Amino acid sequence: MKKLGFMTLLLLSGAALAATPKDTLVIQESADIPTLDPGVTYDTASGQFTENIYETLWTYKGSSLRAFDPLLATAVPTFTNGGKTLTVVLRKGVKFHSGNSFTCADAEYSFRRNLVTNSAESGNWFLSDSLLGTQSNAKDDTSITFAKITAAVKCNAAGALVFTLPKADPAFLAKLAFTGQSVVDMKWAIQQGEWNGTEATWKDWVGKDETGGGLDKKPSGTGAYQLVNRDANSILLKAYAGYWGTKPAITNIIWQKVPEQATRYQSFLRGDADVIETGPRANVQEQLVGKPGVTFIDNLPNTVATAFFMNEKISDASLLGSGKLDGKGIPANFFSDVNVRRAFAYSFDYAGYIKDVQQGKGKQRTMLLPDTFPGYSAKVKTYTYNPAQATAYFKRAFSGNVWKNGFVLNSNYRAGAVASQTAMEILKKNVEALNPKFKLNINAKQWSQMLTDSKNGKEAMIVLGWAPDYADADNFLYTFYSSQGYYYPRNNWKDASVDKWLDAARVTVDPAARNKLYAQVAQRAYEQTPYMLLPAGINFTIVRDNLKGVSAASYNPMRSDATTGVLWKTLSKN
Repeated sequence: MKKLGFMTLLLLSGAALAATPKDTLVIQESADIPTLDPGVTYDTASGQFTENIYETLWTYKGSSLRAFDPLLATAVPTFTNGGKTLTVVLRKGVKFHSGNSFTCADAEYSFRRNLVTNSAESGNWFLSDSLLGTQSNAKDDTSITFAKITAAVKCNAAGALVFTLPKADPAFLAKLAFTGQSVVDMKWAIQQGEWNGTEATWKDWVGKDETGGGLDKKPSGTGAYQLVNRDANSILLKAYAGYWGTKPAITNIIWQKVPEQATRYQSFLRGDADVIETGPRANVQEQLVGKPGVTFIDNLPNTVATAFFMNEKISDASLLGSGKLDGKGIPANFFSDVNVRRAFAYSFDYAGYIKDVQQGKGKQRTMLLPDTFPGYSAKVKTYTYNPAQATAYFKRAFSGNVWKNGFVLNSNYRAGAVASQTAMEILKKNVEALNPKFKLNINAKQWSQMLTDSKNGKEAMIVLGWAPDYADADNFLYTFYSSQGYYYPRNNWKDASVDKWLDAARVTVDPAARNKLYAQVAQRAYEQTPYMLLPAGINFTIVRDNLKGVSAASYNPMRSDATTGVLWKTLSKN
């Protein structure tokens, strides 16, 4: 206890550790931790804590994106009733950090709570989509009733948890592996002022933002680590003595907020920190790789998809200039002409971007889906930098008026995002070189405002990415390409055939048939070019060399802790 007390004081004082102890993992990052409540966790910074404090029914097995290992379930179940019923037998003898015993009632409460509080700011929209047939909550969709929620997830007489889906969902198992679907301690949650689980009060909690709520301040999970202390700049966890699984080799987890990259690098090189948030590849290779005590692990999978969005219905007049194709602006539907979109796609130097921005460690994908995911098709063509083709398509656009009159296009990129800025600069240079009447203005914009404006269709052309909530093609392809998808208001591209194929894929349980549908989507997207796909970087990680358990074989890109790619309970130190 004296040692733990000393470390707590050290943490609160902001002092650096010298030669971190064998039983302690020190993490330094720049971002805040928004919440410790899994019900509202929808960011990786929070997720790295919720996935270690709490547990889901099952989790990804090793580095696999397809196989699962049971956690609070005794086994990963199979569907019955044509893929619409999933019965989960739960583990016995499990304790929450509060000392309360884990029962089916806790799991039932957790999923019902997520359906009740569901909002776009949490990952519960895709749970609701599967169980209630809508991504909305009861405020936005009046067809949702408490009876509908309770019928969707409930405990049976044998104490097993039963999910009842309105239609088959082949992605449902993967959705339940998301850390936001962790099981919370019902009795503890109610004591902390959370929803009491009854019909009498459920409407008071519909869509409620639980950030800063009772479970954020005082979490109680079944995970290997429990919270000891938290303030604005530090978090301390310790191994839970009553954990049902194998006792972790590392007893203490210390997280410190260190905004300055140079300071993090110095701490890491001294051995004061075991894991840190780093900069881009070139920066890491120059300042960290090859230094004593450092392990650099390269060629890791990248599960982020990034693209130029070309909005076909620009709703911000300030970006349009004259609003006409008269050489002084663009019309609001500028990108509705497929010839314009193809011309821009042929204007980007993909190979140059991989060479200069990604230091040769990049890959051009055929579709907005990680190439490690089921459903990815390598057979679809990709665009190349081809000024002649770009010129030909610009000459066809709007019956020749684009080439004849020229245009002024105003585009924004995320302030401080060097890769996005560089991508815009490459495109600007190449487009303007085609015709002296072409003008592409690029400007930095604050991220929060850019997200809000893009959601409302007010951005003309921007660079955005998507990181997966669950390891299934639906999470990407429906998001990007469906007219009902999350990104549709930002691009306003719609294709009836694509919508039909994506809807069919959502209920197709045969993998081969499903993958065929996704290949059709990818081919159609190549032909219609709603996006320009940015090459995907090849991931890497860097840790102290005495930290064991982090390797290419164990790294899973679905972990919220993107540095280690594993649950902390699997780590140890020499």
